[in-house]
Amino acid sequence: MVATAPVNGLTYKVAKSTKSNLGPPSEHTPHSAVDYNEATGTESYAAALYPHYLPVWETPQARYSPLEAIDFKDHAFDADKGLPDLLGPESRIRNLTPVLGAEVFGVQLSQLTPRAKDQLALLTNDKKVLVFREQDFASLPIKEAVDYCRYFGRLFLHSHSGAPKGHPEIHIVHSRAGNTIAPEFFEFHTHSMTWHSDNSFDIQPPGITFLYALEVPAEGGDTVFADTEKAYERLSSSFQKTLEGLEAIHTSRDQSARAVAGGGYVRREPIDTTHPIVRTNPLTGKKSLFVNPSYTRQVVGFKKEESDYLLKFLYNHITLSQDLQCRVRWENGTVVVFDNRNTCHSGILDWMDGRRRHIAR
Repeated sequence: MVATAPVNGLTYKVAKSTKSNLGPPSEHTPHSAVDYNEATGTESYAAALYPHYLPVWETPQARYSPLEAIDFKDHAFDADKGLPDLLGPESRIRNLTPVLGAEVFGVQLSQLTPRAKDQLALLTNDKKVLVFREQDFASLPIKEAVDYCRYFGRLFLHSHSGAPKGHPEIHIVHSRAGNTIAPEFFEFHTHSMTWHSDNSFDIQPPGITFLYALEVPAEGGDTVFADTEKAYERLSSSFQKTLEGLEAIHTSRDQSARAVAGGGYVRREPIDTTHPIVRTNPLTGKKSLFVNPSYTRQVVGFKKEESDYLLKFLYNHITLSQDLQCRVRWENGTVVVFDNRNTCHSGILDWMDGRRRHIAR
């Protein structure tokens, strides 16, 4: 089976197996109207709980300019370290693991004041992954949700994915009811782990990121996170010094190829961007590894074999160190706030019965 799609005047032909090799399929095939069966339901599946969050693609296709660097200040710098506006008398924090992540109880994110949001940024800097249950975030008017998240930094306009109509700032993770994504993917793969830091190829990659569940399977589809700060600290001081000053190239080209293979949009030209392999958190001064197997491709100044050898070690160190990771189980109403600067993550494709999974970022 061969998929063909025009892009920038060219036609690409991608075999089905090659398309699958670019990662677990997502539904990037453009359509300008909401999926009717998803919005209204069928004999086999109920309608989506949040049909206004179903992805659509604009017509004609938008063209986005390359991103430019902007001045950015982390709101955590302004926060009261005691977190008095974020945590009330009934609030409590339970660590997900001794190393990474926490579940926060007794906080309704939609009700936070600006001071409380500053303290949320500070707590995210500390715990890196925060899980909030029974949130009403998905029930907010979409514009309010967008404005809320914009408080924490510039919002990214995705080059390929669909979005709720009129709100391109929101990236939708959507597997429609009755989908066959998992069995098709596992025709060519033995696992579904696609470790990455979101948009690490940007000149200014995202920091604090919100993921909120709209509708998810009762079990399956968890997200696993790895602490790249702790991964750096676990290395010997000699190896840390070896990494200091090294840079690596991150690329969006494979992501664009994946979209093309599915007949999708490419709204922004693919880019290659150089970042330090070791980054420093300006708030805490702590260092972390900034490489990931999805987008990092080459160590600057190294020959290919040398680069592959070093990157493979770093990838294995980050992704195989389960003692530096946490796993988040989703349920409807869950919001995950994480720091994209010093973590990597991967979704887990482990439900085979085609249930709907609908998450907004």
